[in-house]
Amino acid sequence: MIALLQRVSHASVIVEGKIVGEIGRGLAVLLGIREDDTGENAEQLSSKVTHLRVFLTAMGR
Repeated sequence: MIALLQRVSHASVIVEGKIVGEIGRGLAVLLGIREDDTGENAEQLSSKVTHLRVFLTAMGR
């Protein structure tokens, strides 16, 4: 299991041509899951993501 976080000004998820979710400025999480990943893997990764300290930079404004 792996997650990639990306700072975005806006993002949306489109399924079969319809927007099913969208956000304004924030963090988008791209998540990769394998068949052999467990609930424990998910708990560990979600803990890492929720406890990240993200800082603004001069370029990130």
